[in-house]
Formats: sequence, C-alpha cells, structure tokens
Amino acid sequence: MRRLRLWPQSVVGQIIILVALALFLAQAINFTLLLRERQRIELTAQTAPGVYRIVDALDNRPDRRGGDEADRRGRVRFLNAAPPLPGQARPDVERRARAMFDDVGLSVRSIRAAEQPQLLPPRRWDNFRMRAAGGRHDHVHMTRLAMAVEYQPGKWALTQTRIGDRPPRFGGWLVGQTLILYAIVLLPLLWVGRRLARPLKQLTLSAEQFARTGSADPVEERGPGDVRQLTIAFNAMRSRIFAMLNEKDRMLGAIGHDLRTPLASLRVRAESVEDEGERARMSETIDEMNRMLEDILSLARAGRSSEARQKVDMSALADAVVEDFLELGSPVDLADSDRAVANVRPQQIRRALRNLIENAIVYGERAHVSVERGDGTIRLIVADDGPGISEDRMEEMMEPFTRLEGSRNRDTGGAGLGLALVRAIMTEHGGALKLANRAQGGLEASLVLPA
Repeated sequence: MRRLRLWPQSVVGQIIILVALALFLAQAINFTLLLRERQRIELTAQTAPGVYRIVDALDNRPDRRGGDEADRRGRVRFLNAAPPLPGQARPDVERRARAMFDDVGLSVRSIRAAEQPQLLPPRRWDNFRMRAAGGRHDHVHMTRLAMAVEYQPGKWALTQTRIGDRPPRFGGWLVGQTLILYAIVLLPLLWVGRRLARPLKQLTLSAEQFARTGSADPVEERGPGDVRQLTIAFNAMRSRIFAMLNEKDRMLGAIGHDLRTPLASLRVRAESVEDEGERARMSETIDEMNRMLEDILSLARAGRSSEARQKVDMSALADAVVEDFLELGSPVDLADSDRAVANVRPQQIRRALRNLIENAIVYGERAHVSVERGDGTIRLIVADDGPGISEDRMEEMMEPFTRLEGSRNRDTGGAGLGLALVRAIMTEHGGALKLANRAQGGLEASLVLPA
C-alpha cells in the first residue's frame, strides 16, 4: 500500500505550505496577544469603578468633614474591622487594583476582592454602555464585585460595583482577517509558483524523454528570468548533445562501412586458399570480426534506435527465437507460458534474448527459456546448467569487454560485449537485466520488462 505523503514534493508546494504555516503561526501569536490585551482591558474595566469610588471617598472621607461613617453618596462604607466578603475571591482584581492605587499615588495596606455568584439584571446604564461598546445586553452576565481596602491600620473602605462578563467577539473577526490575509498572500504566490513550475515541469519531461528515448523536444523559453535562462541553457545543451550524437552515428556508420569492405575482400581472398583447414580457420576469423564489429556498433548506438515500439507477445517472441536455435541443433528448450504482451522494440528484444541463450549454451551447455508475468512486469528467463558466476563479479560481468576468462576466443565467450549490450537494450526499454545463481546450479539471466 502506498504511503500517503502529507508533505508536498514540489518546490512550489513546499514554499506555499511554509508560507501558509508561517501566516498561521503569526495569526496565532496575534490572537494570543489580542486575547491577553482584551483580558487586561476587561480586568481594568471591572476594577476601575471600585478603585475610583474608594479614591474619591478617601479624598472626601467623613473624618475630614466631621460626618458619619459613609461617604455622601453612600457608595463606600468605612469600617473599623475587615469586612467578610462572601463569594469567589478575585486575586487578579486585587493585583490590578493595587497597581491602579500606586498609579494615583495612594498607598494602601491590603486589598481584598470577591465576586458574588448571583446574577443581576442589567440596568439602563449597563444596556447603554453595552450598546456603545458594540455588544448586546442579552449576552452580558451582570454580577456584583465587592472590594475592601485597608487604607490605615484597622481602617477599611468597602464598596460594591456591578461587573459584566461578555463573551469574546473578535474570534470571527480574526478568522475573517486570516482568510483575507491568506488570499492576499497565497494567491499571488500560487500564481508565481505556477509560472515557475510550468517551465520546470516541461524541463523535467524533456530530460526524462531524452533519458528514455534518446531524443527530446525543445523546452519553451518562458517564466521568470532565472528559469528562462535555465531553459535557454538546457536547449543549447540539448542541441549540442544531439549534434554530437548525430556526428557519432555518422562516424560509426563510416567506420562500419570502411571495415566491412576489407573484411569482404578478405573473405573473397580466403576462398582462394587451397588448404581447406586453413580456409575454414580464416573464414571463422572473418566471421568473428564481423560479429565483434556488429556488437561494438550496436552497443555504441544503444539508446538511439530507429525501430518503432509495438505491442508484442513475449511468449511468441521467445518461441520464435528458440525455434531458430533448435533448427541449428542447439540444446535449447522453452517452458509453456501464458500470453504476455509488452510495448517493445521487437528486434532489440530478439537480439537481447539471443545473446543470453548463446551465453547459456557456451558457458552452461544448455539453455532453459521461460516467460513469467508478475506484478507489473514481464520476465524472459534464460537458465543454464553451468557453474554460475561468483556473486562479487555479477555486476562486473555486465560491463563492456568483461569476460570470465581472458581470451577473446568466440568459442569461450567472444569479446565480452553480450551482457553489456543486453543491459543497454533493457535500459532503453525502461527495464533491467538481472543475474542470479540457481539453487540447483547454473546461472539465471532475466530480461525484466514493464508490462
């Protein structure tokens, strides 16, 4: 099962995700600061009326005017003992009240505050204040806050005020602001990303096409300046590589033509040799040179085949190749297999399969051919009864001019180009050449093709 990737693989996707996460983090910090500021303002709004009343009452307290033990408006009571304050203690109000007393230069000994749990009906003034603040009075819970301040030893001032608990109203506004910010920042970024990604994608497709087929279409030169410069450089490199490959093909064609001509001349001269044994040895040498020349030219042209791809039944193709060997009396057998169709260049696959069968006959005395279909792949398997290959030399054996033994005798393996050519053909088809030693002895070589 394919694992879900939450993190995008493209550069543009990663940039957009990082910017979106950064914006979300910035908005989260902004929300936290706004919430703290709102809590501070709310706490100040709850504390300020009581502090104001006590400061005003202390400035006009009865002992200064010779009156009774209450201020003239009856909003503050002066007591000679600490009053009981039922309800929930409000240490936050106490701290804020002390800071406000210090701000006005009034030194107090202690402060006690408590919120009484019963709800109070809002007054007209409360309704007016809520409307002025942009809220609705039916969403406000009014309670009573009692504050007692010891302004002298044993001397207390007590006041009660009404406070409201409004639910936060800026959550929806902050969400809307975040969405607007995302639209303003991410939409232009997405547009720039598309301008950046489109030529890069074309560049990637062109490079993959070149690696797969040996040819590639030029990339349209557009996008931002640096991407356009990259595209121009890629197109220039593509043209230079194609020119070099075309020159190489022309050179190889000339070499093949120039070498085949003297070889044909040598064959004609060899026919005039009277000694039959010597004439046969000369013909074998000329044939060996022709085969070696053909292998070298085929390997050099690998990846630039002019043969068109077509859907071919690999079982039928293997049967035809095996039949050719059987007609020559070679020890080859083919296992029964089901139909397995692949999109290939048939002549190249024939050549690759022939090379593997020839190696099996030379090194393993007999070739066992089979076709298997797996998960998304088709395997043409050639097994032999020989000694196999050492595990540490299997990768080396697929390199050009590498053989198990050092001679260049065709009877013992030729020039060492067979497996290298097979691997090049498989690479051109998007497949692979696999070598493995069989448990019952011998080597198993597989042409692995995409189904």
